[in-house]
Amino acid sequence: MKIVGLIAEYNPFHNGHLYHIQKAKEVSNADAAIVVMSGNYVQRGAPAIMPKHLRAEVALKAGASLIIELPVCYATGSAEYFAAGAVSLLENLGCVDSICFGSECGDYHLLHSIAKVVADEPEEYRFSLQEALRQGNSFPRARQMALKAFFKDPSIENILEQPNNILGIEYIKALYLRKSPMGIYTIRRKDSSYHDQELTDTYSSASAIRKLLAYTGNAVRLEKEGVFDEPGLSEVLTRLESQVPPSCIRLLEETHRVRYPVYSNDFSLPVKYKLMTESRESLVKYMDVTEELANRIMNHLNDYITFEQFCDLLKTKDMTYSRICRCLFHILLNIRTADLQQYEADGRCQYARVLGFQKNSVRLMSQIKRSSSIPLLTKITQTDSLSDAALRMLEQDIFAADLYESVLTDKFKMPFISEYQQQIKRV
Repeated sequence: MKIVGLIAEYNPFHNGHLYHIQKAKEVSNADAAIVVMSGNYVQRGAPAIMPKHLRAEVALKAGASLIIELPVCYATGSAEYFAAGAVSLLENLGCVDSICFGSECGDYHLLHSIAKVVADEPEEYRFSLQEALRQGNSFPRARQMALKAFFKDPSIENILEQPNNILGIEYIKALYLRKSPMGIYTIRRKDSSYHDQELTDTYSSASAIRKLLAYTGNAVRLEKEGVFDEPGLSEVLTRLESQVPPSCIRLLEETHRVRYPVYSNDFSLPVKYKLMTESRESLVKYMDVTEELANRIMNHLNDYITFEQFCDLLKTKDMTYSRICRCLFHILLNIRTADLQQYEADGRCQYARVLGFQKNSVRLMSQIKRSSSIPLLTKITQTDSLSDAALRMLEQDIFAADLYESVLTDKFKMPFISEYQQQIKRV
């Protein structure tokens, strides 16, 4: 049985993701596709627009065989940590033959060349990188400049401005450093760019779809006020019919303002409360929070209005908006540097938590149970075989999920469903 691994967020699921699943199976000649998916929080430092179990359900209906949750400490990490965590999870299953990721360039050999330099850090590259950092550039910008100088190729800069290319480089680097036997495939992203804000004919970005769904949250208020400038849900779903699979349309209709949409500003008060309990000294213990950022947070805390406004306020030349978002969610979710260091020492992901699977995947599940070096968790009470560090990781996942559910409960006035009550999706 050949198995291909995919790493995704599905925030939300769209036709590009459907294409990726289908094409990944085709190019790898795989019988099954295992997806490592972010839970309720995503890599850019934000809550997912809808809960993980709903996103998992759509992916399963679209052809994924098994959905495994990427622990929140990696799901909200930098591209390097996100990739390293996801790759370690797939490799620890012991049965994944290859991984397949989407990229803007679709050129595996070019991405591999860049990944090897980033991993090995030859002296010329390291010198250029340090020089760019000394000039006050952010790390992503400094790395762009250093790689451009190393390859003496201006086109490298454009490659490194594309988020899927960047993640692809990190996937390859993680596999290279682990000396992994898994094969690697990349599929060129179709039509839209990751950051595109407007819909295209068929393959729109998740960013554009999230932007359109944001209007539906305003439509209820506007309708009560007798104003109809914004599209209602039915109009939005009509516009999305060419962008997402039919099963996703049904889910969007059934769960609107019951389970979604969720946005960063919905977490404004919890983040403000958490920051008010911290000090400069305690803040630097959280993942990615520097002394400089800790000082900025405390100095500007009285200017805090909303999450997004505060991130804009904290942004500097050498610290990107996305990194600040990630830092604030690390603080909110109690993800500390010491935790990640312990997880790294223990081999990163120490369990594979199942969010959903196809009912015809019995053979796949049996194969994983035979080959996996880590427990396959179908219930979060199955903790007897977990190390102390793995228990800490799982506790972070449970807390993060319950906090997200609390925001849903408050926003949509629906009953709270604890993480212990959530049901695995079987399709």
